[in-house]
Amino acid sequence: MLDGFKKFIARGNMVDMAVGVVMGGAVTAVVNAIVEGVLNPFIAMIFGKPNMDGLLAFTVNNSTVSFGKVLGSLINFLIIAIAVYFCIVVPINKLRDMSEKAMAKLKKGGDEDVAASQPDLSPEEQTVILLQDIRNSLAAQQAAAAAPATSAAPTATVTVESK
Repeated sequence: MLDGFKKFIARGNMVDMAVGVVMGGAVTAVVNAIVEGVLNPFIAMIFGKPNMDGLLAFTVNNSTVSFGKVLGSLINFLIIAIAVYFCIVVPINKLRDMSEKAMAKLKKGGDEDVAASQPDLSPEEQTVILLQDIRNSLAAQQAAAAAPATSAAPTATVTVESK
C-alpha cells in the first residue's frame, strides 16, 4: 500500500500540479490587482459605480439579482486564463518542443533507440535494454581495436547473461 503511495507522490504529474497551483495563486493575485486598480476605475468612470457588483442589479422582495457581479467574475476568469496561457502554458510548450527537437537530432545521429521504441516496457526493462546496447557497443569497439593486433595477444571475453 505504501509503495503505491510513494510511486504516486514521486510521479512528475504531482509536482507539475503543485507548481500549477502555486503559479495559479500568484497569477490570481496579479490579475485581481489589475482588475481592482485599472478595470474598476474605468467602470466607475463609465457607469458611475465603483465596481460591477451593482451594475445591472435589481431587487425584488428584498432579494437582489446582480448580473454585474457575474460579469465581473467572468472578466476576472478570462484575464486569469489569458495570463496563465501566455505566461505559463506557451513558454512550457515552447521549451518542450525545443527539447523534443534536440532529442530528435540526437536520435538521428545515433542508432535506433530500442528502449524508447517499446513504450509498453517497464522502466527497469528499458534500462536493461539500454545497458545491453551499451555492452554490445563496447564489445564491438573492443573487437575492432583488437582486430589489427596480433593474434598472439591474450584477449579477455566478457559474457553477461540476461533474463
